[in-house]
Amino acid sequence: MNKKEFARRRQRLMDIMGPNSIAVLPNAQVATRNRDVDYQYRSDSNFHYLSGFDEPESVMVLVPNREHGEFLLFCRERDLEKEIWDGYRAGQEGAIAHFNADDSYPISDLDDILPGLLEGREKVFYTMGNIPSFDQKMVGFLNHLRKANRQGKHSPTEIIELDHSLNELRLFKSSAEIKAMRQAAEISAQAHIRAMQFTQPGKWEYQVEAEIIHEFMKNDCRSPAYPSIVGGGENGCILHYIDNNHRLKNNELLLIDAGAEYDYYAGDITRTFPINGKFTDAQKTIYSIVLAAQKAAIAEVKPGNHWNQPHEAAVRVLTEGLIEIGLLDGDIDTLIEEQAYRDFYMHRTGHWLGMDVHDVGDYKIDEEWRMLEPGMVLTVEPGLYIRDLDSVPKKWHFIGIRIEDDVLVTKTGHDVLSASAPKEIDDIEALMADAAK
Repeated sequence: MNKKEFARRRQRLMDIMGPNSIAVLPNAQVATRNRDVDYQYRSDSNFHYLSGFDEPESVMVLVPNREHGEFLLFCRERDLEKEIWDGYRAGQEGAIAHFNADDSYPISDLDDILPGLLEGREKVFYTMGNIPSFDQKMVGFLNHLRKANRQGKHSPTEIIELDHSLNELRLFKSSAEIKAMRQAAEISAQAHIRAMQFTQPGKWEYQVEAEIIHEFMKNDCRSPAYPSIVGGGENGCILHYIDNNHRLKNNELLLIDAGAEYDYYAGDITRTFPINGKFTDAQKTIYSIVLAAQKAAIAEVKPGNHWNQPHEAAVRVLTEGLIEIGLLDGDIDTLIEEQAYRDFYMHRTGHWLGMDVHDVGDYKIDEEWRMLEPGMVLTVEPGLYIRDLDSVPKKWHFIGIRIEDDVLVTKTGHDVLSASAPKEIDDIEALMADAAK
C-alpha cells in the first residue's frame, strides 16, 4: 500500500468523526512466547490500516481540522545502541518522512502531551478492552480533565466506540486492497497445489505444513494468515485441528485449511484430497455433495442477496445429499428447520475476509441479514464431518471434507479469487498422479 492509500483511509475516518473530535489508537503490544523470547511482531490491523506503521510502543492520534496537523504519531525514539540488537526504528523523523505523520513525539512523552490534545474535544473515538493497561491510562487522562473543569478546562463529553466506524470502512475493499487479496489468494492456492503434489502415505502432517509455509515465504509472505490446519483421516473431522503431528495413512483423506498473509491481507483456502491420490467411492460420494453445496453457495454471492443466502443454499444441498445416502431421513424442509444436519455440518458457510482472516464487519443490521455489496470479500466453505457415530455405517466413518474459497462481491456477481486451487475430483487426481510419476 502506498502513502496515498493510508491518507485516504485516515481522511474517510475523520470525515465520519466530524469536528471537535479526536481518535486514539494504541498499537498492539509485543507478545511473549516463553521466558525472554517474543513472538514475531505484527501491528494491530486497525493501526496498520490507517498508518502502515509497524513498530510496537506506538500510539496514533487523529484530530480533525487541527491547525498544527491532524495525524500525530507517538513512537520510539531512534536509539543506535538498541537498534544494533533489535533492528531499525523510524523515530520521529522517520514517522514524518516515511509515514506522512504531521507531527511525531517520543512515546515517553505521551502522558504529558495526550491530555492536552484531549482537552476541549467533545467526542473521543476509542475502543475499550483491546489493551486493558492503556484503557486505564485513558480513563486516568479523562478523569484528570473532569476534575480540572473548575479550572476552566473542558473535558470530552462522549466516548464513541472507534471500531464501529473502522469496521465498516474495512468491510469494503479498495482496488489496492483487492489487488493484495488476489495475490494472497493466488499464493495460497499455489501452496495447496504444492501440498497435493507432495502428499503420499507415510509422510507426516507437519511435513506437508512445511511445504505450504515454504511456498508462502518464497512468494513474499513472511507468515501464514493463521495456524495451518493439516489433518489426515479422523483429524480432518476436528474443525480447528492444528497439532499437525500424525503420520498420513493410505486410503484416508487429508484436509488442509491454510492461507498466506500478503501485505497484511489474508488468504483462506481449504482443500480436501486423498492421501494416495485416488478417492474411494465413499470419499467421492461425500466430496461430491460438499462440492455441489459450495457451488450452490457461491452462486448466491451477488449484490442484492443477503449474507445468509449462500449458507441457506449450502445447507439445502448438504441436507439433500445426506438424505440420498441415508444419513438423514424425513422431509427436507423439516430437517432443515430442525437443523438435523448439524451432526455432520456444525459451522456456518463463511465469514468476512480481509486484514484478519475472520475479518471485521457486521453480519446483521437492525437484526436483519445485511445485503451483499461490491467490494466485500467473504469465504464460502461448506463441509461434512462424519465421525464414528453409532448411527452411521462404518464406510462413512472419519470422512471429513471442507472446500473453501475466497470470493469477492462484484458489481455484476462475484469473482472467486482462489479459483486456481484445484477442487474438481478429476483435476485433483490428475495433479497427484502426475506428481507421482
